[in-house]
Amino acid sequence: MNTLGQLLGFISYLLQLLIYIILAQVILSWLVAFNVINYHNRFVRAVIDGLDRIIGPLVRPIRRVLPDMGGIDLSPLLLVLAIILVQRLLTGLAMDLMM
Repeated sequence: MNTLGQLLGFISYLLQLLIYIILAQVILSWLVAFNVINYHNRFVRAVIDGLDRIIGPLVRPIRRVLPDMGGIDLSPLLLVLAIILVQRLLTGLAMDLMM
């Protein structure tokens, strides 16, 4: 059972890392939108494209379901909330398995 608990802890760690990646992508998109950083810079473009390739497939189904809200994209927020829910379920499952 200890191995299963460690596996659930590692999955929870990966989910937390995914949340940080989503937040980095959101902040970078804001910085590009407000012209704080230049998208024409090769390094900035590579970082943003790389983050978009990681987050894009996860956010795309949520964007299909959400209605158009103008310039506001709430899909990363909903993805983070879903990841937090999964983390809590994994934590509860790990606690049940330990008892």
